Amino acid sequence: MKLYKTRAIQNTPFKKVLKHIKLNNLVIKDYDEKKRYSIDEIKNKVILGDALKVLKKIDDEVFDMVFIDPPYFLQLPNKKLKRWHVRTNVDRVNDDWDKFSSFQEYDEFITSLLTEVKRVMKPNATIWVIGTYHNIFRIGKIMQDLGYWILNDVMWIKTNPMPNWLGVRFTNATETLIWAVKDKNVKNYTFNREYARKFGIGKIGANVWVLPICQGSERLKNEDGKRLHSTQKPIELLKRVILVSTKEGDLILDPLAGTGTTGYVAKALNRDFVMIEINEKYVRGIMERFKKPLKIGEDSNPESEKIKKYLGL
Repeated sequence: MKLYKTRAIQNTPFKKVLKHIKLNNLVIKDYDEKKRYSIDEIKNKVILGDALKVLKKIDDEVFDMVFIDPPYFLQLPNKKLKRWHVRTNVDRVNDDWDKFSSFQEYDEFITSLLTEVKRVMKPNATIWVIGTYHNIFRIGKIMQDLGYWILNDVMWIKTNPMPNWLGVRFTNATETLIWAVKDKNVKNYTFNREYARKFGIGKIGANVWVLPICQGSERLKNEDGKRLHSTQKPIELLKRVILVSTKEGDLILDPLAGTGTTGYVAKALNRDFVMIEINEKYVRGIMERFKKPLKIGEDSNPESEKIKKYLGL
């Protein structure tokens, strides 16, 4: 795998994209000749390019919050997974962007990314990184080695996880979010306690969020009607992240934007954003998505009754 690091952007398919970009002024295509980006020229933009290259062109200490949804490095076997009883194929994560040659290569990518991200964070900025058991422990160690100070982890419990087809281990129904600052001396970072209490479980608002994975009309589809992105994150998740840890007018970075949920939600909540994405098909999806402005409330999960039933409350 070297998608985020070395994969060249294909020119032919992108010709169609350039026409749309000219019209909607949302996307900027990165070029090697471009040496620096001012915040004014990239604010509320999607940069089509390699995150590690683009980040080096951005000034120090400009972002109030960062959200990163990195590759999981699932290391799935190169074979189709069949459901035992019905003998149909499981639609799993098997994208090129999730494939690395080794733990070393994966760790090097994460280290490079987090090093650049730390440089562009404001002194009191916070960072969120999400992952599963496959990668989150490696990422946590790397963050600590780089001097990040972990404030919390938040456990996302999925009410509709991928079914446990084989029955040989626990159903994987959680993801972990690490919330951190640049170092342990950071003070005055944004923490909106009222939202944390509203979104967490129990009277104290514990660090557990219960909500479904992206589903239904929210999930972006390709021309064949299949999901555009294997791991699109739900709007509700990003709403919680943004409301808990930012203020209106803050500038949010997502360097591995995927289908652009971070920026899409940020705009709806009166925050600014910068997103970076190397995959053209995802950028096209973002462009289509932004044609329909998101209307979103600040209340807790609208499926609260289902959640209470799920938890037995």
